[in-house]
Amino acid sequence: MSSSGRHKKNCNKQSLEIKTVTIRIAGREAHDMVPFDLLGCSQDYSAVNRRMDIIGFLKTQFLCHLFICYVFIATGLIVNFIQLFTLLILPFNKNLYRKINCRLSYCIASQLVMLLEWWSGTDCTLYTDMNCFSIYGEESAIVVLNHNFEIDFLCGWNLCEKFGMLGSSKVLAKKELSYIPVIGWMWYFLEIVFCTRKWEEDRRTVMKDLYNLRDYPEDFWFLIHCEGTRFTEKKHEISMQVAEAKGLPKLKYHLLPRTKGFAITVQCLRNVVPAVYDATLNFRNNDNPTLLGILNGKKYHADIRIPLEEIPEDEHECGNWLHKLYQEKDAYQDQYYHTGVFPGTPVMQPRSLCTLINWLFWASLLMYPLFNLLVNMINSGSSLTLAIFAFLIIFASVVVRWMIGMTEINKGSAYGNNDSKQKHNN
Repeated sequence: MSSSGRHKKNCNKQSLEIKTVTIRIAGREAHDMVPFDLLGCSQDYSAVNRRMDIIGFLKTQFLCHLFICYVFIATGLIVNFIQLFTLLILPFNKNLYRKINCRLSYCIASQLVMLLEWWSGTDCTLYTDMNCFSIYGEESAIVVLNHNFEIDFLCGWNLCEKFGMLGSSKVLAKKELSYIPVIGWMWYFLEIVFCTRKWEEDRRTVMKDLYNLRDYPEDFWFLIHCEGTRFTEKKHEISMQVAEAKGLPKLKYHLLPRTKGFAITVQCLRNVVPAVYDATLNFRNNDNPTLLGILNGKKYHADIRIPLEEIPEDEHECGNWLHKLYQEKDAYQDQYYHTGVFPGTPVMQPRSLCTLINWLFWASLLMYPLFNLLVNMINSGSSLTLAIFAFLIIFASVVVRWMIGMTEINKGSAYGNNDSKQKHNN
């Protein structure tokens, strides 16, 4: 914290300082990248293209997807099991319990970041004020993400990984997700804040969970989608009807933010979390990325930008501030769609070797028992064994498709079903 102090604006005790990080993500296809010889010599481009075609073909194969998901699920369940035993440490050393779970959670979350960076080849570019760049990752922050794309959560994690915050990152998530093995159970041990989207029920529990983070021993980034659900044309139409009824400026690229959750988050973490980053996502060429696209090796590109200001303490004024922030996010989106770039100095950060090494470790560890199981089942020659094997393959394919389906926009909340009948939750 002390190393970042000289870069910050002075603010009074009634305000929370902000570095607003706006993430813009732009898609770039793999064939846009021209292969080259590191020695500057000419290459046989047809041979290179053939190799790229073979790699691209393998990335689309179901068996490859199945193996990646096997490694992810098996790793997750092993880590969840280990996390269960860390509860024995909690009564004696809460900080140690938290630090261990940050490292264990990284084993799971980093596999998805590896999928984004190394498997699909996605790049991320940060557009920012270089005077602020050095303090990213040196302090805790609330990260306000827009909710337009199926993989925006993955892009948020990728941003966390770039600055060493992935293991300790927090989110405001739906309560139902806490019951899902691997990710949901990991979040439980990370002390993630869960909500039911019913404010009367959420207020007390959310405040309690947020206050619990005030003595967290590690710096963390708290990721929050203030829109509450992913953007669709239908939801946008309903949201703008609410905006018109409330006399608020209409947004072109975002839903109207729900301010109460954000205001409570700021209130509970004030004086502990010194910064708020505004992260706004977009994709080049009007791409609409999906997790299935990432799994198939499709390449995208992320851009990020950061300004600085103060948040008022009053809940109503804080809500007004958030509405103004989303108007600015909308203006940035409009500029991006017209020019293809964002203001600020672009910084291309290297891919994380840690995520690749972590995945290779777990893949190597889990490959032998899988191979041994398959060989034994096939060699047995038993019709029952082969039937069980076929069933497991079918079951695994269903699980993989279900996991991917969880990220799809059309599986989002029924936003607006009640908003047309009652007040928007502001």
